[in-house]
Amino acid sequence: MQLQQLPDLMRYGEPHDLVRAEFDRRIGHFSMLQNHYHAGCELYYLFSGERNYFVKDSAYRVSAGDLVLIDSNAVHKSTDSGIPDHERVVLYFSPAYFDEYPPEERELLRTPFTRGDALVSLNLQEKLRAEELLLSLLRELHERPAGYRLHIRHMAGELLLLAARASGRSDTLPRPEPTPVRRKVAEIVRHINRHFAEPLELDELARRFYISRSHLSRTFKEVTGFGFAEYVNLTRIREAQRLLRETRHSVTLVSELAGFDNFSHFGKMFKRLSGVSPREYRNMERTAGGAD
Repeated sequence: MQLQQLPDLMRYGEPHDLVRAEFDRRIGHFSMLQNHYHAGCELYYLFSGERNYFVKDSAYRVSAGDLVLIDSNAVHKSTDSGIPDHERVVLYFSPAYFDEYPPEERELLRTPFTRGDALVSLNLQEKLRAEELLLSLLRELHERPAGYRLHIRHMAGELLLLAARASGRSDTLPRPEPTPVRRKVAEIVRHINRHFAEPLELDELARRFYISRSHLSRTFKEVTGFGFAEYVNLTRIREAQRLLRETRHSVTLVSELAGFDNFSHFGKMFKRLSGVSPREYRNMERTAGGAD
């Protein structure tokens, strides 16, 4: 079975599973609509087409045959590159997935996600092997013979190992230097990531980074896929979620520590981006973790 014979959309796994998979064939132009980050790690492979991908504080141009490795809780977004049509597969690995390996192997498999560069450009041999593994996984998902879940988990592990070895190659070809605009936006994103708890206004950042307000607003969206205010709110809500999970601070204090100066606005943004209120989120996390 060839890739073209597969359905346009396939899904495998539930949120609690160690490994989940998605395959999408999209015709025309498409950009992710959701603000996106999650607790697990993500392996993205582009079979065909071209995409723009923003991960953490860097923007990448992704071509067919490229891997994108996204670490836990890293903000990311895939957007249209101007070229229509693409086929991609995404594997999601829960944090508990890596716990099943001994420390040395766990460190090896986590390396592609923590090395600082999300994009891995495969050589021809690696690309052929990656597509062999992925097609085997997708065929099993489509046909679902006895033991297909075991096969999918095995193929996913093989892909992680391939990614770890490919990302550790010393002969990786250097990429073109980012444009001045992309470097400037990366600086601004890093500033937001470090100073989200402080006031962050578009006018102030425009002055700080010697760029006009309108140009900053436009180029920030073009490079990252996020609007400026959208990205600031997302970064703050992500921190609020962490504080709600890991501390016993009051919701009011969490709001302040995450950078919100208006509690009502915090509640609205949290509900919009998380789907639940801050108190509901904390209760859900405590229930899931067995906390009292």
